[in-house]
Amino acid sequence: MRGRCNGGTRSMGLHIGIDLGTSGIKAVLIRDLSQVVATAARPVAVSRPHVGWSEQDPDLWVETVFACLDELAATAPAEMAAVRGIGLSGQMLAALVLDADLRPLRPAMLWNDQRAIAECAELLARVPDIGRRTNGTPDPGITAPKLMWLARHEPRLMERARMLMLTKDYVRLALTGEVATEPSDAGGTQLLDCRTGRWDPALCEAVGWDAAHLPPVLDSWAEAGRVRPDLLARWGMAGPVAVAAGAGDNMGSTLGAGGARAGDAVLTVGTSGVACIVDAAFHPGPERAILTSAHVVPDVFLSMGVVMSATASLDWVGQMTGRKVPDLDAEATGWVAAKGPADAPLFLPCLSGIRTPLNRPDLLGRMSGLHPGVTPAMLAYAAMEGVAFQFADCLAAQDAVGARAERFTVVGGGTRSRLWLRLLATAIGKPIGLIDGADMAGPRGAARLAAVAAGGDVALLRETVPARQTVAPDPALGAALEARRAAFDALV
Repeated sequence: MRGRCNGGTRSMGLHIGIDLGTSGIKAVLIRDLSQVVATAARPVAVSRPHVGWSEQDPDLWVETVFACLDELAATAPAEMAAVRGIGLSGQMLAALVLDADLRPLRPAMLWNDQRAIAECAELLARVPDIGRRTNGTPDPGITAPKLMWLARHEPRLMERARMLMLTKDYVRLALTGEVATEPSDAGGTQLLDCRTGRWDPALCEAVGWDAAHLPPVLDSWAEAGRVRPDLLARWGMAGPVAVAAGAGDNMGSTLGAGGARAGDAVLTVGTSGVACIVDAAFHPGPERAILTSAHVVPDVFLSMGVVMSATASLDWVGQMTGRKVPDLDAEATGWVAAKGPADAPLFLPCLSGIRTPLNRPDLLGRMSGLHPGVTPAMLAYAAMEGVAFQFADCLAAQDAVGARAERFTVVGGGTRSRLWLRLLATAIGKPIGLIDGADMAGPRGAARLAAVAAGGDVALLRETVPARQTVAPDPALGAALEARRAAFDALV
């Protein structure tokens, strides 16, 4: 399916974009893809029953999305009545298995679940070239090894499995009653040939999953169903309301930040961090644990270097010190201005392992250089610095395999910290652009897909998003980082 042409690149009307993050869900109601009418956000709990495990109740995704839409309907009832389309982006790599009635058999295993380490080695032995055919080298966070783990440890449950579902696709099922997925998110399963965008029967056989138990793959911008009549009534929508096939979260955020042309790079500083580079060709980098999937814009791919714990690292410092993150940021900013970073500890922020470029899911976080004068502000600085170093490592690895960044934009919750932005720009040695609503890039990208699904021209996906501010590398901070870099590398 392709986007329909309405005679121009601008689609007038009201659309909703929803982003299903790991720790929270955001929804935005947008007029003409530019004016935010209303927003809603709710947290989502993560269950960690054992060290290295990370799960969520999929029905909680649905309940939270519906609660966000209830809030939008209460805030802007007239605008909700005129909504034409809904788009979804969502956390990737989950393993959610459904029974014959399309009900979950167990909680979803999330992207940062680490239990399937042994299965990664087995899968690589079965398919040595898997990293050249799929989104990357086997990793416990990716869906396929999780399916193998479930088959080994929960075989009776897996005998009842009849459908594999990804996060945003399960919510779309609840909205429309239709089963579908699209290449950007499906590329994270390692059951899809990322170059062709089709399910690969040989990969399914290697993993032990029945290819008949996979959803149809549509274009990301295609209409994948319409909101059910009972839900139209619940939210006061006149209808019909098209629901787009949608996007993986990294692709949705990249699109929402204007990343659509080869060379565009969007750094997402969220719970995890991702360096997303739009690439005109498929440049896999499994030897450096780079993920490469289809983008949600026609004819381009997205190369992704992953920092497993970005804002999660600063959140952890807050938990350990009893400080709120905004306070830590303010204290760290003041401390760096007054003292400089030389006396700060060094922090390797791999609380959930390292993906790019080392593929070390077993590696744990490390702190070096503790002394009696260390303060919470210094610990916060060390966390932000460590994440900035890891972003630089990702970009260097991507450049080495041919995915080259030319223009940089930064999005995600970490953009609230001016210090972190300076650190990122300085660590990568390039200016980075900050857009309006940077922390809403995911739902904005999803809304753009909704506009095409509802009848807009596919050219809408290629529209740029201007930066409202550019953060340049800081030469003085750069000298300090250069002096600390070798000691940071020695922590690995």
